[in-house]
Amino acid sequence: MLSKFDRYPLTFGPTPIEKLARLAEHLGGDVEIYAKREDCNSGLAFGGNKLRKLEYIVPDAIKSGADTLVSIGGVQSNHTRMVAAVAAKIGFKCRLVQESWVPHEDAVYDRVGNILLSRIMGADVQLVDEGFDIGIRQSWTDALEDVKAKGGKPYPIPAGASVHKYGGLGYVGFAEEVRAQEKAQGFAFDYIVVCTVTGSTHAGMLVGFAADGRERKVIGIDASFTPAQTKAQVLEIAQRTAELVELGKPITADDVVLVEDYAYPAYGVPSAETKDAIRLTAKLEGMITDPVYEGKSMQGLIDLVKKGYFPKGAKILYAHLGGAPALNGYAYAFRNG
Repeated sequence: MLSKFDRYPLTFGPTPIEKLARLAEHLGGDVEIYAKREDCNSGLAFGGNKLRKLEYIVPDAIKSGADTLVSIGGVQSNHTRMVAAVAAKIGFKCRLVQESWVPHEDAVYDRVGNILLSRIMGADVQLVDEGFDIGIRQSWTDALEDVKAKGGKPYPIPAGASVHKYGGLGYVGFAEEVRAQEKAQGFAFDYIVVCTVTGSTHAGMLVGFAADGRERKVIGIDASFTPAQTKAQVLEIAQRTAELVELGKPITADDVVLVEDYAYPAYGVPSAETKDAIRLTAKLEGMITDPVYEGKSMQGLIDLVKKGYFPKGAKILYAHLGGAPALNGYAYAFRNG
């Protein structure tokens, strides 16, 4: 579905699928749990899901004649870290707007983790005291104008690369990659579990798995705490992406499966249950998840298994999207492990 689109390789290749046997056994042994390790997908600044998206955006940036990638996220944004890494890799400048999306008071929150890595990679980082919103932000459009005013040629990449015209393509590719891995291992996954916030990872998967009728087997775990807005954005991105790749079938609101029970108490703030899920997965599997995204989607997966959401014998693929560097910004919460 992606052969007509230009791709700039930023990843190592197909990401590995790992069986989480100890976690599944701990949860009763009625289902099989696997993780597709998107967190191990590249040598660029610890990798993560945003690189799959950026592989299809970079060619457009280069063709545009731009010299500066301009993007936005929260203070501990994984996405802006990846934009900074990609800018360094392709020889562009980088301007990042980091808004105060998370009501978090750790003393070093704006000096460690993702934002530290972005600064090391040479990004021009601007801290802005504005709250969380997955939509287009005024601070970002102001940054684009500022780059122009200073003689630069900006290329706009929205939060999460999600509402970019090519933002959903990378995770259409994820689905195609999973199908090839399923063929090699001799079985198909019954469900795919993914964290959902700005929406293009979920949307791309939805389109990619719609090609074999599994669009409603993609289970999004909301971590935005603004689920109505998030669900609408997933649908919009999925419908636009389906047209781009010529899917040949409609995507409807009913195809967007979003579980809304685990994003509390706020975006980027881990609940006690989120922290328990992070610890449990680390102790059983040595797999590190973060407090903003993967900790919440793992919390959701664990709770859904316990509640019997998945039928006995189901094979579940957990998409590990990365994000572990953000843990450094939550050091006080995990000071005793």
